[in-house]
Amino acid sequence: MRRFLPLFTSTAALALILPQAACAQMQGPALGLTQQSVAGAYQAPNSIQPETTLSITAQATVKREPDIAYINAGVQAEGDTATEAMESQAEAMTSVFDALETAGVAKKDMQTSNFSLWPRYTYIETKLKDGSSRGEQKLIGYTASNQLTIKVRDLDNLGSMLDSLVKAGGNTFNGLNFALDDNTEVRNEARREAMAQARARADLYAEAAGLRVMRIVTISESGNYSPSPMPMARMEAMASDKANTPMAGGEVGYNATVNVVFELGQ
Repeated sequence: MRRFLPLFTSTAALALILPQAACAQMQGPALGLTQQSVAGAYQAPNSIQPETTLSITAQATVKREPDIAYINAGVQAEGDTATEAMESQAEAMTSVFDALETAGVAKKDMQTSNFSLWPRYTYIETKLKDGSSRGEQKLIGYTASNQLTIKVRDLDNLGSMLDSLVKAGGNTFNGLNFALDDNTEVRNEARREAMAQARARADLYAEAAGLRVMRIVTISESGNYSPSPMPMARMEAMASDKANTPMAGGEVGYNATVNVVFELGQ
């Protein structure tokens, strides 16, 4: 019995050491794996690897003949005093409102877009006895401005309406934009075309890479209306000819831009 006691004792000690060493070996790799997996090796079941995605931006424009127009026009009047300037513009503006109503423009389609009154100065330079000069500003009057944004639904009579507005006292014209009264469908058509272009390009790239489009990951949209502007001008020139001022609406375009991220796979 005494001969086997040391061997038994050593075996027990070895058995006690081995599990600890084994635990130490298991804890080391397990800890390292946890750090790596949390940092990036582990992925949720629905996560997408960046190298398997394709981002496409596509734009489409759909053009249509306009059916309405927006104009910004009004009256600018001067006077020696603020009261005179205000009274002068008020008289002319009343005539403009009457002319627009006679031309068939509804009150709901007229909105004041700007109203202002400001002083006018001139610079006077006075020579002094010592040969120097002194300059000062001198008030010479006031200017009043009243501007309207007008929605015109009858484009066939747009030119004649502008002529009647000028004859009634309107003397400022700040722009003309054509548009569609209801642009919902044309915008949706532009969206469909942009999306179709994005998908076609994604298929092309995927085929070239030996892959195929698996699904769409994200879609984002941006878009804007492309107006057909008319340069700013004074309106007196429009009333110089007896014939109606000619107008051309041309086409207006509506753009849609989509940004699509596709997932590619085998």
